[in-house]
Amino acid sequence: MSGRPTPTWALIAGGGTAGHLLPGLALARALVEAGHAPDSLHFVGSERGPEGAMVPQAGFKVDLLPGRGIQRRLTPANISAVVDLARAFARGLVIVRKRRPAVVVVLGGYASAACGVGAVLCRVPIVLLEQNKKAGAVNRLLRRVARASAVSFAGTDLPRSVVTGNPLRPEIRAMAEHPDPAGARAALDLPQDRTVIGVFAGSLGSRRINEAVRGLVEEWGHRSDLAVRHVIGSRDFHDYMASAPQPPDDGMIYQPVRYEDRMHLLLDASDVAVTRAGGSVFELMAAGLPSILVPLPIATRDHQMANALAVAATGGSVVVRDEELDSKRLMGELESLLADPHKRANMSVAMRGAASVDAAERAAEVVEAAARG
Repeated sequence: MSGRPTPTWALIAGGGTAGHLLPGLALARALVEAGHAPDSLHFVGSERGPEGAMVPQAGFKVDLLPGRGIQRRLTPANISAVVDLARAFARGLVIVRKRRPAVVVVLGGYASAACGVGAVLCRVPIVLLEQNKKAGAVNRLLRRVARASAVSFAGTDLPRSVVTGNPLRPEIRAMAEHPDPAGARAALDLPQDRTVIGVFAGSLGSRRINEAVRGLVEEWGHRSDLAVRHVIGSRDFHDYMASAPQPPDDGMIYQPVRYEDRMHLLLDASDVAVTRAGGSVFELMAAGLPSILVPLPIATRDHQMANALAVAATGGSVVVRDEELDSKRLMGELESLLADPHKRANMSVAMRGAASVDAAERAAEVVEAAARG
């Protein structure tokens, strides 16, 4: 005998990037742990984002909306972008009307704007989930009508905010609660007796960071006390590898890779990280990993710099502006950390002290309270 479909309790809208989507998936898992059926949680995302693959893999259903970003200059592509955006808003409204959820959770990205507007028109309470110190465009658009905001940092510019931290994906949380650096190093073929530097900057990578690391490996290639695992990113991987530095056999262990699909292992294995400063800074804090943060200078509202300064205020990281980073500066910052294990240990304690390992549960409580009214 077939039963009726499970009513939608929460519509989780947004994505377009893993940075927006992963906290939403962590929140959904926490809501399931709190007693909500997986079928009662429905995602709405972008056809161009990772949602189409990642959401079903996590055990949830998703509707994908058409659309693309609108460029700030007048181009023919903007005409079709506006048409797609209008279609997305119409579909978002239809989805909210059809499913009539108890609450809509907004993650950011245009797909969340479509469902957010639909929620306003259908009088469904909205909860904003903000990953960064400075709120994104969609969350600022909807902040006046949102019932609550689950924010990652104190002082984020959204009303009715509850500081929850940024929800962590399960493998990162498991690593934070049960660290095993030796096991992580073995899995990544990294030595147990060297200082490990982890370098990463998102799926595309960072040319600025990559070139600084190139110079570092060329200068420090003789050092037998170091190992560097360098996630180059997809954009420049082939060009970089065409002239990648090669340390001598008895020197530095250097592992240039295109992408790291086991980030929890790299965080656990590393002694120091060099990276950007998106919402993933909460993964660094969960790992207790001393970090050199190089904020992306073109990030909206310079939110990566705001994130980096907030983390640096805890004592767990050093901030270097993108335009100031070269191999000489990188070596100088690293040397001050590598030469002082006591300083690194204090930074690690500071990072863990600022972590919000239970952020997903905290955010779930905000969502449930908003749904109850």
